[in-house]
Amino acid sequence: MLAIVGGTGLYELPGLDITDRIRASTPFGDPSGDILKGRFGRNEVLFLARHGSGHRLLPHEVNYRANVFALKQAGATLLLGFSAVGSLAHEIKPGELAMPEQYFDWTRGNRQRTFFGAGIAAHVSTARPVSSALVDAVVVAAGQAGHAIHRGLTYACVEGPRLGTQAESNFLRQAGCHLVGMTNVPEVFLAREAQMAYATVGLVTDYDCWLDDPAQHVSVSGIFELYSKTLGKAAHVLDALLGQPLPEPEPSIRTALSSAMLTPDTAFSPDQKSLMEVLRR
Repeated sequence: MLAIVGGTGLYELPGLDITDRIRASTPFGDPSGDILKGRFGRNEVLFLARHGSGHRLLPHEVNYRANVFALKQAGATLLLGFSAVGSLAHEIKPGELAMPEQYFDWTRGNRQRTFFGAGIAAHVSTARPVSSALVDAVVVAAGQAGHAIHRGLTYACVEGPRLGTQAESNFLRQAGCHLVGMTNVPEVFLAREAQMAYATVGLVTDYDCWLDDPAQHVSVSGIFELYSKTLGKAAHVLDALLGQPLPEPEPSIRTALSSAMLTPDTAFSPDQKSLMEVLRR
């Protein structure tokens, strides 16, 4: 089943025929809000607003562990996020769509970023953190919807909530990053720990602040003005994606924990066994 995580401006999923509203409880606390379950096109999907109803949560306040765990608990094996992103490259223009396939973690360590610890030791491989099958499916859907979409990009995740300095923006460009945002880490890595195929559709809102022209620098008002227009393109892509069969997650993703666990199952407490049962589904 596909889970959709809506970012800035995407707090509900128009066209979703809701069959259930799940108020989830997880070992990591409460998710950002209720999970909506329903049918969209020919597929059953889950939807969760990352920042909560009314955009209540800053990026560092989102309970990413609870969100991902609750979606996995509800049956998701695919997770497609939507996020506002800044562009660090001339050729990726504001108003366009972009899909990262690599991540650079430039957060400050204040986020809870793993399901493990406290008696469970595991190290998942994230050399290829994104599901190519899911990216391929979205790119095909974008073509069907008549929209171009950039792919093969590197997303730098910064802590926020402040917008970056020009020095930081240039540093990330020199590090080989193409996009910058505040929300995809640790979401992408938690999805791998939960053996879920992950991808993000980035809605490019600005050129961050690396250009010399101050008029081009990112602002909150500018983000929302362009984001609302770009959201229409993303909706067309999502309509096309959900109008056809969804891809199967790669076997290497669905078995990621088979080569990651160090602690034997015999050492787990009852609560840890319950946790692992959900992550291994």
